[in-house]
Amino acid sequence: MTVSILGCGWYGLELAKSLVNKWVKVKGSTTTTDKLSLLAESGIEPYLIDLSPTDEIIDPSFFECDVLWISIPPKARSGNGAEYLSKIERLISLIKTYNIKQVVLISSTGVYSDSNAEVTELDDPSPDSESGKILLAAEELLKQQSDFTTTIIRFAGLIGPGREPGRFFAGKTDIPNGEAPVNLIHLTDCIGISNTILDKQAFGYTYNAVSPSHPTHANFYTQAAVAAGLDAPHFIEEKENWKIVASVNVDEVLGYEYKVMI
Repeated sequence: MTVSILGCGWYGLELAKSLVNKWVKVKGSTTTTDKLSLLAESGIEPYLIDLSPTDEIIDPSFFECDVLWISIPPKARSGNGAEYLSKIERLISLIKTYNIKQVVLISSTGVYSDSNAEVTELDDPSPDSESGKILLAAEELLKQQSDFTTTIIRFAGLIGPGREPGRFFAGKTDIPNGEAPVNLIHLTDCIGISNTILDKQAFGYTYNAVSPSHPTHANFYTQAAVAAGLDAPHFIEEKENWKIVASVNVDEVLGYEYKVMI
């Protein structure tokens, strides 16, 4: 099996390394020449790929694969959401050209609005953020295609090396919504779920990838700050605009057991 990972960032690089360790042939892309050597040193075939409409760089060899893993951010906050969707449309054309049969899109639980309820993959998303709307549109663009199978992984808030949660709110005061539940996932489980999908060939599903434990913002981030030796944050005791994201498919389809409980 050959897996091409479009976007070897914080998650994509670790996924690539984990697959290389399992003797999977991995092709990894970056938009910066400086990172090519880092990929090569990790046993990843490095490629410079840029899907920006004005600076496109395409290497046909990258798209000669069994599975294409799309792990590029929409960057909606910087106003590049429309460009992200144009990249997805360009990818669809490339996927068809190179006859790739399995496509995995990294999405986000941000496609669900804060509905003050629990949601699963069985619920229709109704995003209220710009990035959520863009990601849901990307999901739909890919799922509409019949030439290949699309798998969606919706990650919750990402924590792990380089994203230590104790630093997120350390020392801050009057932080709203302290009693709202958190929806998070550790990098270890991001990689674990991804590998399980590949191992079981469990393609064609949507997976909410989120730790099954949901402590309050106040409890979780206060404990994380104290454990890191940082000043404790202070949250307002209120519970407004919240959601609990759960998963049916991670349990029933993958049978995956989380390694890091939040």
